[in-house]
Amino acid sequence: MHKSLLVTAAVLAITASAPGFAQNSPAAVPAAAPQKAPENTPAARLRALFNASDEAGMKRNPIQALFRGDPRYADQFGDYISDAYLAGEKAAAEADLAALAKIDRRALNAEDKISYDVFKYQTEMGLKGFAPALLKASIDRPIDHFSGFQTFVPDLASGEGAAPFKTVADYDNNLKRLDGYVTYIDRAIARMQDGLKSGITNPKLVMANVVGQLDALVPPTVEASVFYKPVTKFPDAVSPADRARLTAAYATFIKDRLNPAQVKLRDFIKNDYLPKARDSVGLGQMPGGPALYRYLVEQTTTTDMTPQAIHKLGLSEVDRIHGEMEKVKAEVGFKGSLADFFVFMRSDPRFTPASAEAMRDAFFAIDKRVEANIGRDFSTLPKTGIEIRPEPPYKEKGAAGGEYMGGTPDGSRKGVFFYNSYDLPSRPMWGYETLFLHEGVPGHHFQISLAQENTNLPPFQRFGGNTAYVEGWALYAESLGKELGMFTDPYQYYGRLNDEILRAMRLVVDTGIHDKGWGRDQAIKYMLDNSAMGKTDATAEVERYIAIPSQALAYKVGQLTIRRLRTKAEAALGPKFDVRAFHAQVLMSGALPMAVLEKKVDDWIAAKRG
Repeated sequence: MHKSLLVTAAVLAITASAPGFAQNSPAAVPAAAPQKAPENTPAARLRALFNASDEAGMKRNPIQALFRGDPRYADQFGDYISDAYLAGEKAAAEADLAALAKIDRRALNAEDKISYDVFKYQTEMGLKGFAPALLKASIDRPIDHFSGFQTFVPDLASGEGAAPFKTVADYDNNLKRLDGYVTYIDRAIARMQDGLKSGITNPKLVMANVVGQLDALVPPTVEASVFYKPVTKFPDAVSPADRARLTAAYATFIKDRLNPAQVKLRDFIKNDYLPKARDSVGLGQMPGGPALYRYLVEQTTTTDMTPQAIHKLGLSEVDRIHGEMEKVKAEVGFKGSLADFFVFMRSDPRFTPASAEAMRDAFFAIDKRVEANIGRDFSTLPKTGIEIRPEPPYKEKGAAGGEYMGGTPDGSRKGVFFYNSYDLPSRPMWGYETLFLHEGVPGHHFQISLAQENTNLPPFQRFGGNTAYVEGWALYAESLGKELGMFTDPYQYYGRLNDEILRAMRLVVDTGIHDKGWGRDQAIKYMLDNSAMGKTDATAEVERYIAIPSQALAYKVGQLTIRRLRTKAEAALGPKFDVRAFHAQVLMSGALPMAVLEKKVDDWIAAKRG
């Protein structure tokens, strides 16, 4: 899972902008500066619109700029939640579409037409989310355990996240941002109070998880707070006098402002919100929920597929992948049913890592093996490096098995692959290769880094995107394992199938919960019955789908689209097909809606055929 997609949800509710995540030039060299077009041409006006929209968006959403490595608004937190902010976002989208309509698309070149289409699609989709009923059903639920601000602000402020801590100004800016976070907490409480009045609440189990997160963020001493970390490791450039001042300022702020705000939020949720929150887990049981779910499905998949069609597709994919698993079971000589094999795979001690350090070392070794073969499938490699880190302790219990956070466009901050070592018996080693391919190389790390390193793209294509493309690419990247010399161990290949069936089960379970009225236990049982997932993982997955409806649908929809396009290209081009060129077509225009991606690949096929 790409972390910043969840940051997006936290920062902008259901609007279309996307802070801090990237989504291309066909050679491993710095992208050439875009040629300046004459001022009055449609192309020049299009680029001017893109740049103006991006600049205005970063001013309204300063954390977006911070994740991109832009320090101009680093002393600001932003609003994100007030009526005035939401009205401003809606007005900006309407103005952008009005300006776009004045530009003659027919006069643009092929790449600019793609940019025009993506910008139009994303802005229209975001604007649709401002329909009063949809907005009300979303904004009155500003916090959950997957995409609430409390899930990423601690990391941002820890000295180990996206925010820099290299100068005295960086330290001061962090305090100013955190003061804005305190204000946001009060506004979030007010929104949740509005939701309680109208019956628009998150499920009890989601908010109980949030209480647990907030408990972890308020330790017994100030010095144990994750927010205190930056003053425990000053860079050499900070003088002794500034160190003393900042250490005192951080301690005072955490004690007198930040911790009381977090305790206030925790106590409000525990004492006021939870008793009145809904027992149901699906959006279908919440006022305005059915319409919101349909919108979210459209937004995350970038298709017009209905929840019913997606549910049916998921059932079909689960059956297909079971057939592949049967082949692995036979290869390793396991006697018994597939259900018995699942129990064996999830419980046999041979698959449990000896320690968190052994888990870390395994991922380092996988990284080296992938690096040795990656040139087979890709002509362009990112300049940005990748770092391997454990999930922070304050969030590891409810986090996914792995996550990715993008680096900066200039490569000064590496991308980070986070592995989760919580409850080691639930992290079987047979899943490591496919997890790294998805979250690291050539999954999120390639897709995100290559896009943001390409200065020829307009900002919204470099740094924005959609879940179907971002997660679809990462799931497709898992399928490249055998091409890249991975999955030579049948158990590791089973891990690939287990991850794929997870994404197929998501189609069934997410729609089951939010469209068909499934309960939490029913959803967990379905996942345990159809895969080798452990109960810890299955529970975290189901509670994720409950917290962030529809997000999990995008993986399979995107992957199946990319795989279908590759199959089409291979059939059409025969010996002319070059997998590296195909991957360049998919990756080098940023994260595209599925229909735009399909047209781009079709045009490429036609051009190659002559």
